[in-house]
Amino acid sequence: MAALIAALIGLLILTALVYDITRLFGCDEPRRPPLARLRGRRAALEAAELRVVGLRLHHRLDAGAYQQRMSSLSHGRRTPAHPASTMGGRPG
Repeated sequence: MAALIAALIGLLILTALVYDITRLFGCDEPRRPPLARLRGRRAALEAAELRVVGLRLHHRLDAGAYQQRMSSLSHGRRTPAHPASTMGGRPG
């Protein structure tokens, strides 16, 4: 009985060792990111979209800057690739 328990423990250790080695030499990122990371990314993109809409509604962005920022958001970037000029400065 003790030999069976020792064999099972040894098998578990060997399995864990093989798993760790394959993870070490395998790719760093799984093919699909975890759902929590996807939800966080989507939430960040939605928040950025709401900020851009708010800037447009308060006339702080012109139409070209709004279109460029929304285009970059649709490509998954939270910051615009080429920052466009905004209309005027901050109201005093």
